[in-house]
Amino acid sequence: MDAAHFAEHSGGMQRIEPLGGDEFAPETTYLNSASCGLLPRRSAAALRAAVEESVSYGTMGRDYFAAATASRAAFARLMDVPADRVALGSSVAVQSAFVAASLPAGAEVLAPEGDFSSLVNPLAAHPGIKLRTVPLEALADEVRPGTALVALSAVQSLDGRIADLAAVRDAARTHGARTYLDVTQAAGWLPLRAADFDFVVAGAFKWLLCPKGATFMAFGGDLGRGEEWPAALHAGWVAGEDIGASNYGPIRPAATARRFDEPHAHYSYVAAEHSLGLLAELGVSTVHAHNTALADHYRAGLTERGLTPRPAPGSAIVSTPGLADAEERLAAAGVRVAVRGGLLRAAFHLYNSTDDVDRLLSLLD
Repeated sequence: MDAAHFAEHSGGMQRIEPLGGDEFAPETTYLNSASCGLLPRRSAAALRAAVEESVSYGTMGRDYFAAATASRAAFARLMDVPADRVALGSSVAVQSAFVAASLPAGAEVLAPEGDFSSLVNPLAAHPGIKLRTVPLEALADEVRPGTALVALSAVQSLDGRIADLAAVRDAARTHGARTYLDVTQAAGWLPLRAADFDFVVAGAFKWLLCPKGATFMAFGGDLGRGEEWPAALHAGWVAGEDIGASNYGPIRPAATARRFDEPHAHYSYVAAEHSLGLLAELGVSTVHAHNTALADHYRAGLTERGLTPRPAPGSAIVSTPGLADAEERLAAAGVRVAVRGGLLRAAFHLYNSTDDVDRLLSLLD
């Protein structure tokens, strides 16, 4: 992290300034990125311009595909995969249903207990799939020869626990299972290797600072290169190899991961291009160091007050029991956090500072 990012408290403690310069100026103390992120000013400006353009050119704009193509490439760079390995979607749940449909009848899917419903419910609901859940910490050890897919979030939404991704990847490879990784609570602040997993999905409206409606699916492993793509069961005209000839009748799906594209929400991807560009400028490693330093500062403050957050070492999400009733008081004071599962959840991102952490702690007093 750049030394200019720090200043000194009068008491000698390091003070952490927000990243992103004047891209953010929230009227609240916003500590709720695990629910949804703030929109950068550059993204908001692009969105306003796109809405104004629609007055004369329709809601698909003058070029429906330009921002989507740029967003695909920007996400691919952040995840270190080729752009032709990324598909555009609308929600994690839709992508989970697609992954479920790619599995053979009777397939066992292994997932952590209590993982986010958008990831696991479409798998559980799919006819013929047998969903088995185990504690997150036991996930790698519970992969067995009959396991067809291991599905998990890289970071748990409820309490910020980070999965042992290398152990899960290696166990799945040992037993011939595919892997499906949800990085919605990780992409943008946690360094990741998407190529290590078969399916990697990201709802981009949290840490990636995009509007709802921007979702990305990256393909690692051998799918589409040396091994056939899964069937493009929800392919529409945008997924055709020749888009201009794909409006009527059955299509020939694109040779790349674009064969899994949904007709995208234009405005969401107009903003996404600029939000992902900002994260690329800052660098995920810089954001990671910033976020985790703030989270550690908050954990230390909780401990000083006799409070014990759920263990989640190295996470930007801190969830604490016994504080759920503080949410209403915090909201009235302009501090945005969340309550999940009876835990007060605070999430620290690039636009936060030690001043934000200290304000939260003082209000908890």
